[in-house]
Amino acid sequence: MAKKKLREIIERFSSARILTVGDLMLDEFVWGKVSRISPEAPIPVVRVISETAIPGGAANVAANLSSLGADVNLTGIIGDDVEARILKRELRVRGVASSGLIVDKSRPTTLKRRIIADNQQVVRMDREEVGEIHTALIEKIIDYCMSVIPDVDGIVISDYGKGAVTKKLVQELRKFKEGKHLPIAVDPKTSHFGTYSWVAVITPNKREVEENQHMLIENEKMLVKAGRNLLRELGCSAILITRGEGGMSLFEKNGSITHIPTVAREVYDVTGAGDTVTCTLALSLSCGATMKEAAIISNYAAGVVVGKRGTATVTREELLTILER
Repeated sequence: MAKKKLREIIERFSSARILTVGDLMLDEFVWGKVSRISPEAPIPVVRVISETAIPGGAANVAANLSSLGADVNLTGIIGDDVEARILKRELRVRGVASSGLIVDKSRPTTLKRRIIADNQQVVRMDREEVGEIHTALIEKIIDYCMSVIPDVDGIVISDYGKGAVTKKLVQELRKFKEGKHLPIAVDPKTSHFGTYSWVAVITPNKREVEENQHMLIENEKMLVKAGRNLLRELGCSAILITRGEGGMSLFEKNGSITHIPTVAREVYDVTGAGDTVTCTLALSLSCGATMKEAAIISNYAAGVVVGKRGTATVTREELLTILER
């Protein structure tokens, strides 16, 4: 595919506005070193060197979009706590406004804390409440979406199954989409696959497809069977299956299947890579890319972020550099 065309699409990123809706999180990383085993239990003692806090989930999608040059509208649920204040601060630093964040005083801001010692993840601690969110708060998310949709060029739905993405929300987005052509990309939760039959593209990983199709994908033949089955069942325009070191596979409604090899030279951390794929896909589509062009650009973006430690973002300049390489 001509590099010139891909460059033109990437250079248009700054002209796009994208709505991101989904489950908001704060990713915390505690970095340290291990020099001994605890006398209290057979576990390593981690000497803390530094700590970082980074937007996660749908907030990481928004941070990536902003880093790529897009204007971003973000909405979802946060708690009334320290983590929410940190998340808003980190979003502000990354150029993402927090006016669309809805406070739920009855639940904490979803937090994922990872302990990293000598570049190896020792343990991850999650603090979250998964379950139904009050109807009044979902209505606030819907109201925010409806207020900004007339001015956006694309939508990303980041569904981590924490409660922010509901059937009612999806129905309202679908209703509006019918009156305006908007590319909508979804990072789906396995149990919600059927909800997104109307969108432009969903981006499940290989494990999620295996769960949905009740089969183990061990070779390309099985991958093609699973991808075709899922596309036929959902009826959406395309499915982009991410396969880690195996790259990506794009299944389109017109019958086209494209296997895209990974461009990553080194893989340090895959945290947040799925967010990067989905948001770059939506952004590229909103800037006039075909589905195949958008998938290839998102593959380059993933190749950048997996070469970084922690939940990372990719810039437009990094994307253009890896494209040239």
